[in-house]
Amino acid sequence: MSPKRRTAAADDQPLDLETVGQSRRQRRKSAKRLATLKRTQLAKNTHSETGTAPEDIRFAAGRDLADDPWRNRHNLRDALGRFMVSALVLTLTIWISPGITLGNWWVVPLTALWGTILLAVLRPVMIRLAVPFGWFGAAMVAFFGNFVVLYVAFGLSPSLESAGWFEVFIASWIYSAIMAAAQWLMASDDDDVFLVQALRHSTRGGSWGSRLADDDVSAIKEGRDPKSGVIFVQLDGMPAPVLDWAVKSGNLPTLARWIRSGQYSWTEWRSRVPATTPVAQAGLLHGTSHNMPAFRWYEKDSGRLLVANHPPDAAEIESRITNGRGLLADGGVSISNLFSGDATTRLLVMSGMDKVRKGLGSSTSYSSFFANPAAFSRTLVMTIGEMIKEKYQGRTQVRRNIVPRIHRKGSYVALRGLTNVLLRQLNTSLVIESMMQGAKSVYVDFVDYDEIAHHAGVQRPEALRALEGLDRVLAQLERVARYAPRPYEFVCLSDHGQSQGATFKQRYGRSLEDVIRALMGVDAGAVAASTGAVEDWGPVNTFLSQLQQQGSVTGGLTRRAMRHRTDEAGAVSLGPLEGEQKSAAADAAGDRPELVVVGSGNLGGVWFPREPGHLSLQAIEDRWPGLATGLAKHPGVSFIVVQTDTDGPVAIGAHGVHRLRTNEVDGVDPLAPFGPDIREDMLRVSTFDNAPDIYLNSMYDPMTDEVAAFEELVGCHGGAGGWQNRAILVYPSSFELNPELSDPRGRLLSAEAVHQQMVEWLELLGHRKELRGAPDVEIPS
Repeated sequence: MSPKRRTAAADDQPLDLETVGQSRRQRRKSAKRLATLKRTQLAKNTHSETGTAPEDIRFAAGRDLADDPWRNRHNLRDALGRFMVSALVLTLTIWISPGITLGNWWVVPLTALWGTILLAVLRPVMIRLAVPFGWFGAAMVAFFGNFVVLYVAFGLSPSLESAGWFEVFIASWIYSAIMAAAQWLMASDDDDVFLVQALRHSTRGGSWGSRLADDDVSAIKEGRDPKSGVIFVQLDGMPAPVLDWAVKSGNLPTLARWIRSGQYSWTEWRSRVPATTPVAQAGLLHGTSHNMPAFRWYEKDSGRLLVANHPPDAAEIESRITNGRGLLADGGVSISNLFSGDATTRLLVMSGMDKVRKGLGSSTSYSSFFANPAAFSRTLVMTIGEMIKEKYQGRTQVRRNIVPRIHRKGSYVALRGLTNVLLRQLNTSLVIESMMQGAKSVYVDFVDYDEIAHHAGVQRPEALRALEGLDRVLAQLERVARYAPRPYEFVCLSDHGQSQGATFKQRYGRSLEDVIRALMGVDAGAVAASTGAVEDWGPVNTFLSQLQQQGSVTGGLTRRAMRHRTDEAGAVSLGPLEGEQKSAAADAAGDRPELVVVGSGNLGGVWFPREPGHLSLQAIEDRWPGLATGLAKHPGVSFIVVQTDTDGPVAIGAHGVHRLRTNEVDGVDPLAPFGPDIREDMLRVSTFDNAPDIYLNSMYDPMTDEVAAFEELVGCHGGAGGWQNRAILVYPSSFELNPELSDPRGRLLSAEAVHQQMVEWLELLGHRKELRGAPDVEIPS
């Protein structure tokens, strides 16, 4: 149950593929030198009255960036490919640029070769010089680096003339723009410029080690390591089979190296129904998801629709589930999550928008991210490039007739660029800042894969490319950890998996609410439907909400632009959310809609707002004859769950009934295709105070593992069937899993069980001393 302490001897260390080629003596010497730097820097931060920036640490980081070991692993084919791309881009640059004349075309590859050599020689020098000067140094490299290389390369190449330095400067920008587009089309992993900027702002003003406790400071001064911290990285929506395939194929080099080297292990855990991010994060961060029946749900007591990724609703939900002892309660940092985990610092946290307005959400990296012209312009170009990629990939699906697929135009094109580029880099910058300050624990959610898999498919190339990008983020954080004031362990996990399939509407020509309306015989005005893809808008709405609260020009412009989409709490509401909540609310006369239909992936919920309490099967059939049986027999529905007057909750399928309390089955068991855990899941959620009057789970094809989302999403999660309940947990091999939290197959039983396991790891690393006690989390038997 306890983490096995690693010894200092190099022989006892697992094989680290990053240090292959270095002698044991070199590794020890490097570690000793870095430890000395940390002690020196801590003394500077402690005694300096001027807040001197940690130049030694940044110069050491500059050396690491310049001496990138990855670059030595490119084989000849990769080098030739890069050279050919460079020559092609240079040809286009010469053709487009004014004032550049070419005598012989054979000079182009020679010039490209000179450029490659000069870049290899000058780039490490420029990076080392840029790190201590922060964004100014990065800006100088960005503005003039390619100019210097091209100017010298042009001068060394015969038959290539320019009208002057200004023409070469213009040509360097044209070259950079074309090369940037080419790199992003090929998913280049060149992130050094971003790291230069992030390292600068994460160590400015003496902030290095500013979060260290007194005992940690004493340990560093005495030449010992302080307590290890933990970085929890949520790879949102990543299913266990995808990780298994990616590690075996090597397509995620960082995770594959961690696991293959023996330094890390991984296991699958079960994300219970409803398998959604808010329900899972409530369990992971706070240890309970009680009374959370779906991603969004109707509450009869208040007469309103709660949507978990709407900041005011998220704050309301967290107030119900928190006990003050969440995962991050001991000086942790929560970044880009739905809930805070009781973290001391909350950045881009949906439930914390009210606290952000009171001053708890400001961050050096957050502000500097937008004040940095070089980094932000680079991010802007990359964001536009991501949108172009989305247009191309969406059309490719149509042209090749790849099915199942959905409509991938409109707002999603912009959403993909924002979530897969801008928010990823912002989140990474915030994590780096927290690490360099010495935070005890950090929990960050990257939604890149989940967002793309919803629209493109679970294993489609663009979704897997998003995972490759997140794998590069892990590599960045691993490199940064070397210069952090405390050692860090990494725990990577997902909140749920994903299942794929054509949507309910695509298969049957009608939406779920249309089917229910027809069975009930009511008009459209009496039905409030909430089946739009509101999950996609959550991170962007939170980002804009926090951005407009900044006291800057950018904040003012955002406030002005979003003034008609901002509620009284200061939360921005883009997407279908506002209309859905209004349709579910009572009208001016106080009359509630007759029916509220909600979709959470392939899990549906039906509420009858005008009827108090939970309606039983008998009451539903008396009021709307044929409604329940009609839904149960629909080919797009595998089973429904309703309450009965005598047997409690029952699952009803087309040819059988399963009594959930007694586990008795009449006819064909509708739960049989979903495994042994589904009965307990549905029994649990059907007894929630705010559970729907009718739960529905879509059809499921065991042959293809496909389901049918009630939202217009080709990849979905929420109910049962396919990979959506198969989440992952990657952890250091020096840690052990508590067998009491696992089932006989070795899987952790729920998000609440994973929460308890992560709390135990933190406690055994020396954290949470003031919070220890009997766990009060909800763990299934």
